[in-house]
This record gives sequence, C-alpha cells and structure tokens, in this order.
Amino acid sequence: MEEAARAVGALDITAGTRMAAISGFLLRSEAVSSSKIEHVDANRNDYARALIGLKASSDARSMVAAAEAVQSMINDAGVTGEIHLDSILDAHKTLMKDDPFDGHHAGAFRNVQNWIGGSDYSPRGAVHVPPPPEIVGELMEDLMAFSARRDIPIMAQAAIAHAQFESIHPFTDGNGRIGRALIGAISRRRGLTKNTVTPIASAMVSDVETYFSLLNGYRAGAVDPFVLYLAQSAMRAADAARESVAALDELPAAWTDLLRPRRNSAEKKLIPWLLEQPVFEAHRAAYIAGVEETSIYKTLNRMTDAGVLTQITQSQRNRAWAATEVLDEVDRLNRRLAGRDI
Repeated sequence: MEEAARAVGALDITAGTRMAAISGFLLRSEAVSSSKIEHVDANRNDYARALIGLKASSDARSMVAAAEAVQSMINDAGVTGEIHLDSILDAHKTLMKDDPFDGHHAGAFRNVQNWIGGSDYSPRGAVHVPPPPEIVGELMEDLMAFSARRDIPIMAQAAIAHAQFESIHPFTDGNGRIGRALIGAISRRRGLTKNTVTPIASAMVSDVETYFSLLNGYRAGAVDPFVLYLAQSAMRAADAARESVAALDELPAAWTDLLRPRRNSAEKKLIPWLLEQPVFEAHRAAYIAGVEETSIYKTLNRMTDAGVLTQITQSQRNRAWAATEVLDEVDRLNRRLAGRDI
C-alpha cells in the first residue's frame, strides 16, 4: 500500500507545469476506461465530437459525462476535504441525466430492488443481490462515515470504500463509474493527489474478470485480496501513465519537425496548445492563434495534410479537428496495461 501511494503521488507531481494537458489526459483515460468496463464505448472521432458538444452517439456522450462526473466528485473532495453524499448524487445526475432508460433516476438513490447477474426478470441465479432500497440511505451514510476516517492507509480506505459502494449498489445504473470515481475522490481528500486522477480503471479494464471476481470475494469476506489488487492496479496505472506523459511530451517537437512553422505563425502558436485542447473548432483555434477565423482554415488544412490534425466532421459547416495522437494515447495506455501482469 505504501509503494502504491508513492507511485500515485509521484505521478501527480509529474504533471508539474503541464497541469492542464496531463490532467486532461489522465481524466479522459480514467473516464473512458471506466466506461468500457460497463460496455460503454465509442470510436475515437465520435468521442472527439462529443468532447466539444457536437452530434455524437449516446455512448460517446456518456463517456464525456463520466469524465465530468469523476472530475466533480474529485474536485469537491479536494475543496471541502470531505466526501459528501450530495457530491455523489450530483455526480450521478451528471452521468445519467441524459440516459434514455435511467435518466429519470439520475441523482437519486434507487427505490427498487436490483441485482447483478442472472436474468432481467428475477434475481434467481444472480451473482450479487444488493440490500433492499429501504436501507440504502442508511448504508450510504455509514459509508460516508468510513470515508471520513484518517486512521487507515489511503489505498486500503479507497479499496474498501469502493467495494462497499459496489456492494450497496445504490443506483439503478451508473454504480460502477461513480464507485470508481470514489477511489480518486478519497485520494484527493487524503492529500495523496492534488492535481491529477490516477487512471486505475485503465488497469482494471485490462482484466475485468479478475476485478469482478475479487469484488465478489470481498462480499464473501475476502477484504485483503481486493485491497492488494487495488494497490497493484494503482502502481501499474501510475507506471504506464508516466510512459504516456513522456510520449505526449515528445509530440510538440515531432509536430514542429513536420510543419517547420515560421516564428510567430499561427501554427507555431497552436502546436503547444494541442496537448491541452486536442479537440476544437475553427473559432477557438483562431482565438488561440490571434487571427481572424476566416484566415485560420488555411493553417488547419496544412496541419491536417501534414498528419498533425484530423478533421472529425463531415460537413463543411461546423467543422472540427482533433490532434488524434493525443486522443489515441488513451488506447495505447490501455494496451500497455493489458500486457503487464499484476
């Protein structure tokens, strides 16, 4: 647990002066991977469109909402120094409010019985049947009291709080994504992180069967194996994320070699900004470059032809671009983690 805490803390310090770019990458990694565990996925360009509010699939929009939910919970924990039920409910509302099936339950604890596994019609054969809805509120208050403690190691507290949350299963849907956000919120509350989100879900998604198996073991009383698993996942995630940070650091120089921009040109001004804002529309690029929107298209077309950018919209109106190397690093991070044994 101590080794995991050091790894997570070191990754947080790595962000340094590149805070916005690295924090954004790590947040996207965590949200995308946490969504994939729940079989919510979208292709790169679809997800990129959702990032800036353009028309996109429901899965892509859900992945963006997951990032907003994670960020809100972690920020609140950092500002207040506590984990609040209201913060969890607000994050759930952010995540689920546009869901076509469960949107009307967004931001509220369930008032029905649910279960994990089995059929949609009966809990018979279910892997886990959570507590009845009448006592969910009481159990969540108890979980908040546990999350407020400072007398146990941070990684143990995060692991147990997450597993207990998943066992209570307080919502009709979205439990996994909110429960995994709780891990980051506890790390922020305890001061282990100040700036970033450790992409622990990226380590989990590489072996979902082990993750769910150990969660089931926790419910049978096997707490230590799940705590160990979370600590090892945190170390793997931190190590792989540092490799991603190094890869991202090299991109501006690579883009500069491709474009050979003139001093004070629009390209020169856009290159370092792409790490922080990898998806954008023309008016935003024009603002950053300090030029009129009508004159930015020539620059963006040249950057596209060079392979630095990809146009992610088909229409000539409301055109948008993405620095796809930045977005693709999330998948490369997951592939690296998939090849690393716990």
